[in-house]
Amino acid sequence: MRLESIRLRFPAVVACGLLSLLSLAATAQDAADTLPLTPGVYHLNLARAGEPTVGYAISVPPDYSSSTPVPLILALHFGVGGGSATGAGGDMLDILVGPGLASLGAIIVAPDSVRGNWSTPENEKAVTALIDAVTAGYAVDRKKIAVTGFSMGGSGSWHFAQKFPEIFSAAIPIASRPPESAAGWKVPVFAIHSRDDQVAPFTPADTRIAELQKAGVNARMIALAGISHYQTHRFQDALRQAAPWLHEVWK
Repeated sequence: MRLESIRLRFPAVVACGLLSLLSLAATAQDAADTLPLTPGVYHLNLARAGEPTVGYAISVPPDYSSSTPVPLILALHFGVGGGSATGAGGDMLDILVGPGLASLGAIIVAPDSVRGNWSTPENEKAVTALIDAVTAGYAVDRKKIAVTGFSMGGSGSWHFAQKFPEIFSAAIPIASRPPESAAGWKVPVFAIHSRDDQVAPFTPADTRIAELQKAGVNARMIALAGISHYQTHRFQDALRQAAPWLHEVWK
């Protein structure tokens, strides 16, 4: 009886797993089918079965064509304190990442965080679901997906690059707190930080970049001066310097 029970249940378990995978694929494709293909900036929502809806802003570059794959930039916003994150992704896109990386001709997607820090499992699921939808709906060069972010988003950039090196080919953390260790690090990093940052100290990021360089990782630090942590727009010029670096990484 036990053997028969196992034989009967095993196909059901396999079938259930396959159905779950198919459901996830269908969800990503359903979301992809509603994405705008006309160049511009859009503020949208990603609905997920049994999960919180993810608000996000997305920028489609001027010369986008579905026949030519383009890079994808994931832009993670700064902390919002105890307030709502609604619209924070759009602010990040408008204030810093859109102007800073315009020359790449990339699709830029900037989600609103789901209840807090980017490193939570909830935000990991939300971000990877959004990337799945975007890569299903647009012609994206999957070898050219980078993550950037400011403050909390900069720390999130470190987190996602470290945890998902199979997705991200580069990271650009800005005004961030790096991870405690760079052991086993794989992804090229272009860090931007002000020596006068009164919230996220300069030394930890500078030390981490030096460790990566010593380990043979493509890592660079742009050290700024006279810019406080809250002057987000003043990091635009430094971020523009990341564009030629990305082109080199992506050769």
